[in-house]
Amino acid sequence: MQLLQSGRFAVSTWSLHRLLGAVHAYSPDPDKSAAPKEPYGPGSAALIDVPAMLAARGINRLEICSFHLPSLDAGYLSELRDAMTASNVLFQTLLVEDGDPSHAGTAERDVGWMAEWIGIAAALGAQRMRIIAGKQQPTEENLGRAARHLTWLADKAEGSGVRVVVENWFDLLPSPVEMNWLLDRLDGKVGLNGDLGNWSAPEKYAGLADIMRRAEICHAKADYNAGGLDADDYRQCLEMCERAGYTGPFTLIYDSPFFADEWDGILLQKTFIEDFLSGAPARRTV
Repeated sequence: MQLLQSGRFAVSTWSLHRLLGAVHAYSPDPDKSAAPKEPYGPGSAALIDVPAMLAARGINRLEICSFHLPSLDAGYLSELRDAMTASNVLFQTLLVEDGDPSHAGTAERDVGWMAEWIGIAAALGAQRMRIIAGKQQPTEENLGRAARHLTWLADKAEGSGVRVVVENWFDLLPSPVEMNWLLDRLDGKVGLNGDLGNWSAPEKYAGLADIMRRAEICHAKADYNAGGLDADDYRQCLEMCERAGYTGPFTLIYDSPFFADEWDGILLQKTFIEDFLSGAPARRTV
């Protein structure tokens, strides 16, 4: 396994919905409220405790969904950054979970709002900020609009220490054709976070083999069925990453009710990937 600073595994707070509880729907839409809601229950831990939880499990990279930040106050952001530093956890990516740079009516408003998150990401010490490339249909007009606004956003991030990345996600980017077109137009100013679970099988395997050659980071989401982790699907996704020459970190995305304790699902996926990378036979997936 390739050695990377801070290791090859990260965890996204997306995988810890039930642990963290409340979400805050920050949005450029003035009709949406950021007041806390508990769609996953009240939670049992605070976000500021997560870095130490990760370190205790031998994981030293973290990604935080914007809606899991209980406060955007400078004092809180400083405390959270200190908590990551104290646990020797690298803040890999701030995931900004709203906005649409491809929308004809609201793109300018949305990318202006996204630009405000650059300062938040920098204050937290994030290496990257993942934003949504677009949610509209992949017409030439919508793709071009997204490319223009993403270029502007990348220019805004210049000098901040935060790199903007997008993901193969939502209607704008349904296949490698659109994903590669967009990245080509962005000319390296914006990076790629490849997600293993956003496209549907069986077409997704060839798609991942195509785009993961350009990925800097990877959301290694696994599918689950009644029997547990879908090992055949996960293995094929990892094989496509290997075929593409991907050597970056894997962010463990657990999004299933299969395990009562989300950490069990997260660590199962970590073990699966470790076995795959080492060439060892896969261990039990439940």
